[in-house]
Amino acid sequence: MVNTPLDDPLSTRSLEQHVESISQVEGILMDDSRIPQRSTTTSFQKYHPVHPGSDDNEDEEDEEDEEEDGISEIQPVMTKSSRQKNAGKRPTAHDPIHDRCVQHIFLEEEDVQLTFLGYRIIQSRLYLYYLACILSGGIIFLLGRWMPQYYISFVARKCTMGQAGFIVVENEWGQTAMEKISSKYYGGPISSVFSPEQMEKLGDNEEYDDARLTRVMHDMMYFDYQYIRFIYNPVAHMFMQNSHWKDSEWSSITTCERGLERETYQERAMVFGSNLIDVQEKTIGQLLVQEVLHPFYIFQVFSMALWFADDYYYYAACILVISTVSVISELIETKKTMKRMRNMSRFTCNVKVCRTGRWRYVGSEELVPGDVFEMTDTELSVFPCDAVLLTGDCIVNESMLTGESVPVSKIPVTERGLQLLDLSIANIPSDLARHFLFSGTKIIRARPGQSAKKTLNTDDAEYGMAQPARGLAMVVRTGFNTTKGTLIRSMLFPKPNDFQFYRDSFRFIGILACIAFCGFLVSTVNFIRMGVPLRLMIIKALDLITIVVPPALPATMSIGTSFAIARLRRSNIFCISPTRVNIGGKINCMCFDKTGTLTEDGLDILGVQCGNSETGLFGSMITHARDLSQASDSTQDKRTSLLYTMATCHSVKSLGGELIGDPLDLKMFDFTQWILEEGGLGMRTSEVPEDPTQRNKGSGGSVVSTIVRPPGTKQFNLDEVLSHHPTEMNESASFLELGIIRCFEFVSSLRRMSVIVKKLHSPGMEIYVKGAPEAMTDICLKESLPADYTERLSYYTHHGYRVIACASKPMPALNFVRAQRIKREQVESELTFLGFIVFENKLKPTTAPVIATLTNAQIRKVMCTGDNVLTAISVSRECGLIDRAREVYAPRFVFGDSTTQNSKIVWENIDDNRMTLDSMTLKPATIETGNTTGGGPEFPSYIHLMNDYVLAVTGDCFRWMIDYAPTSTLNRMLVKGQIFARMSPDEKHELVENLQAIGYCVGFCGDGANDCGALKAADVGISLSEAEASVAAPFTSRSNDIGCVVKVIQEGRAALVTSFSCFKYMALYSIIQFTTVSFLYAFASNLGDFQFLYIDLVLILPIAVFMGRTEAFSTLSPKRPTANLVSKKVLTSLIGQILIQGCFQATLYWIVRHQEWYRPPKYERGQKNIECFENTSLFFLSIFQYLLMAIVFSVGPPYRKPMSSNRPFVFITIGLVLLSAGMVLFPTDWLSSFMQLLDIPFGFRIFILFMAALNLGLALVAEHFFFPNIASVIGGFVQRARRKAESNNHSSISQQAQRGHSHQTWVEVDSSDTSVSAPLMAGDEFVVERAVRPKGTKIYKEVEEEMNQL
Repeated sequence: MVNTPLDDPLSTRSLEQHVESISQVEGILMDDSRIPQRSTTTSFQKYHPVHPGSDDNEDEEDEEDEEEDGISEIQPVMTKSSRQKNAGKRPTAHDPIHDRCVQHIFLEEEDVQLTFLGYRIIQSRLYLYYLACILSGGIIFLLGRWMPQYYISFVARKCTMGQAGFIVVENEWGQTAMEKISSKYYGGPISSVFSPEQMEKLGDNEEYDDARLTRVMHDMMYFDYQYIRFIYNPVAHMFMQNSHWKDSEWSSITTCERGLERETYQERAMVFGSNLIDVQEKTIGQLLVQEVLHPFYIFQVFSMALWFADDYYYYAACILVISTVSVISELIETKKTMKRMRNMSRFTCNVKVCRTGRWRYVGSEELVPGDVFEMTDTELSVFPCDAVLLTGDCIVNESMLTGESVPVSKIPVTERGLQLLDLSIANIPSDLARHFLFSGTKIIRARPGQSAKKTLNTDDAEYGMAQPARGLAMVVRTGFNTTKGTLIRSMLFPKPNDFQFYRDSFRFIGILACIAFCGFLVSTVNFIRMGVPLRLMIIKALDLITIVVPPALPATMSIGTSFAIARLRRSNIFCISPTRVNIGGKINCMCFDKTGTLTEDGLDILGVQCGNSETGLFGSMITHARDLSQASDSTQDKRTSLLYTMATCHSVKSLGGELIGDPLDLKMFDFTQWILEEGGLGMRTSEVPEDPTQRNKGSGGSVVSTIVRPPGTKQFNLDEVLSHHPTEMNESASFLELGIIRCFEFVSSLRRMSVIVKKLHSPGMEIYVKGAPEAMTDICLKESLPADYTERLSYYTHHGYRVIACASKPMPALNFVRAQRIKREQVESELTFLGFIVFENKLKPTTAPVIATLTNAQIRKVMCTGDNVLTAISVSRECGLIDRAREVYAPRFVFGDSTTQNSKIVWENIDDNRMTLDSMTLKPATIETGNTTGGGPEFPSYIHLMNDYVLAVTGDCFRWMIDYAPTSTLNRMLVKGQIFARMSPDEKHELVENLQAIGYCVGFCGDGANDCGALKAADVGISLSEAEASVAAPFTSRSNDIGCVVKVIQEGRAALVTSFSCFKYMALYSIIQFTTVSFLYAFASNLGDFQFLYIDLVLILPIAVFMGRTEAFSTLSPKRPTANLVSKKVLTSLIGQILIQGCFQATLYWIVRHQEWYRPPKYERGQKNIECFENTSLFFLSIFQYLLMAIVFSVGPPYRKPMSSNRPFVFITIGLVLLSAGMVLFPTDWLSSFMQLLDIPFGFRIFILFMAALNLGLALVAEHFFFPNIASVIGGFVQRARRKAESNNHSSISQQAQRGHSHQTWVEVDSSDTSVSAPLMAGDEFVVERAVRPKGTKIYKEVEEEMNQL
């Protein structure tokens, strides 16, 4: 693969920036999601967000600069458009848009749009190119390497994909790569390479019948791009991925368990390659060539050659030594990093697989899709591939991969699950993920189950296996096609950061190059006038370019980032993407998960509350489990059932005598004080025998997988229970055990889970269900719900408690066979409500102070949680995320739901539902008129609340707004929404991307697997994890609180300001030296060899290194630092300082030439002419200018600590000032000779020091007082001009709207609230249903009194 030099993912700088902490990552898993298509065609309109409650002291000048520049600091992440639909569309020869020479493809798992261009080499032009490279001394070769598009256009021509010799791959960011097409004989059917599902997704009207799919593919043409294999499809005439392949025979579990035949294995090994995530490690020679041929080092080589030619031997030799050491150290570090990456990603082990009817051990690298292996093998500790579980069960540890600390249980896949398995989607759905074994996950426990294959090949005895493997899994993806491989690729080939600072820095380097070119022209004309020899004239003119564009500039810009990363590491915050550090300094919106992030991980049970059938209300709060079983009142039945629900309806597992599972389930089960035991795994539905006598024959495990019993009871024999007759059983009450026959796992969309339980001595079975209270009302019998259900729930949620509702129903006719086949819909219906389990979730101690810090810094704070909206509001008010006096509005569907386009939503005040918002503008409306201006006798207009409110958005409302709401309404919701509750993982991801799309720089802080998508999508993702590094987010904090957020923002601001300071300092250093040399060029003089060495190595190098060591300021300022390098503030400062330093040099140059002791230099043709009074005087002044500019550009508060806190910088600066002053005042003879200085009067030396001091004072005053005022004046002028232009434009639009859209009523939205004007169509008003205000009811007050007593 030939990458452009700056884009090579394995280049030294790229590895340093993106894989610095990779060795700390042990496992990888990606949870990536997408923004779904908007039903409207309008795009997000760019405007600058206003933080709720913020003042106007945001950095307005920076905002104006960004508007003037036309692009935001971070490019908005826009919603994917129709490109996804057309990405795989088959090209047609007659359609110029779909030319067969060009192919567009969308990689969903990478979220990247690629363009393939087919090319064929023209041999004659290739030989001509080789000749040009030789004749040009390699210059043509370098240009072709740096700009491959010109090389390709010269030596090759476009052709169809089937005739191409290589493919040019271009991504959506303009990065290109050349991939050579390989070909080998295959001889298998097309269907063994491309599945029918892939062909159907092409979107073509042509039918791909079985005859065409079974056609033999003789030669297989393919290429690998970023470790993804693309194979040419001769039917579709395009290259397609093979990572989405699915065998058409993967529809029956019995068929899958057979394994592969030898011929099939050989075919698939040829198609899919080895099951290895093997990062290619480049050789030392390749790395050396790649490093040396980088433009940075080519420029250094050019500079050193120029200096040697100009007889600057010492200076050139020193730079050569430094560059050589730098190259060697970078090669060594790159080699180590590549080796760490390879060792981390590469994994092999021995696996027991079934091939050709035999079981044998093979290396994991030999696995191919369709292979069946035994996952219960004791030698297998980590899954080497992506697979589906066929039989048995297991518990896996995915904490290293997802950040989720809860072990995950896996159960066998059903035939329905196999049919629904779609390997082309980026994420495995949650209902299939419980059957899916991800590569790289560690096996905590694996237990066998019964195989559907009843017979055993007699040859298996040779391998010591008298019994068939019982815990089976089938390989579905291998190598880089696995989820782990996908995430490894995301680390190797990260998306480029389009941060404005980096864009502007390259623009500024271009400006410096233009200045150098102008100096080149002027000096050339002057040298011609003086009659300087041609060779010397060219050398001296080119030398100006090496002065104006310093080779060390790119390295200097990363110094601040390196120090910031080191300080973060000392705070146990690890970063794997250094470029994100600077972006952290621009965060203006911070999103938080709730549970485990703002609140404690563990939930404590406050108590349980059962319904009373006699009163129709809730009973008293029960705080101990023994009270549930000892009650004698009318709630006894429900109390017992509620106790059984808490003991059985959970995901708790036993491992080595220790209970593991979800923290909430663990707390609930611990509350019961019952005992849990596990047996073998239950059989699949198709394996449950109809004959009860055959249930235990040949079974690898029992039907009941988990048994619970209260403490102190006797244990009974399960086999006896399964075959007993009721009359024969001992009815002793001491035997009480509940067996969990079947479990319907928790599903986020349903928000509940259920179990089928068999009780000893009971002829039938019981159904126990727990879930969100809002979801349970739809599946419970209405008469079983207490009358105070709503009031109780409202109280608990308003006060921050987490509530779980429980229900049950008996099924006396249900047997074991039917229990395995019954549908979930039948189980979770017509239930009897039992009661509430009330959890209290406490805030972490650091939450409120951190939220207050962010509030003072005017950073918008957003809660994004899967919990109840009222609970989220309560927690938000408790921690200060929402002001307690601020009104909060929550949505409610009047009719319809999130999937209905014509649904109506009403936004009601959570404390007084008579107060509502307009459905279009989301501004306060009145209950009489439904608009934002009228009033009524019952409730007058409340315009004073126009902006003093926030929105609490639910997940279903968010889904509807994303899919169907007008863009203006959506944007208003995104700006005013501070709480997003009941959000799924995908919706969290979408929220982040939509906030980015309207101009926010978004940070996200979370701790679980549900946050992985949002963490990766955010500009700055911070994962709270015990691991040292997590690939789920750029930052990982080992401290389990949100204090790391403030630290990341502080260090980001400090790093950003440091980068600006270092850049300005290096730019001004170049201009100062350029000015000095330009004056000396007037009479063909220059600085001496050791003078250059003193400036670059003694002064600039230590100053540039320690200048960025200043630590971050302890307080977050409300004003964010600018990221715009070409802003008025930066340009005014830089240009002003250039003029000041230039004027001082010009003044000294004029003064020295008018001194009585001055002697004009004698020009000697062909000599350097260094020793002259101008040289000595300008050198003395310039060495102080380099030092004083470091002082001027050392920015302190409010982003960094004062310069005095950076002691190494202060000591070095003072030392260099004293050293330079000593050189000026008391130069010895040998020093003057060594530095090529002339003797000047001592009084004039004092005068030079006075000018240096005056220069420092003037530069400081101008930098801190004069230049900011100049920038403000310019900004005000630009702002008035822009407002005038916008006013004229708005008047024109209004006139057009009145003429062409008179039937629409336009609602003007307050510009201070950053929303967009939107038409209010006739008929959009709707009547708001008046609900009873819960907080004003008698029952609500009684609940409050009860809780206060408790």
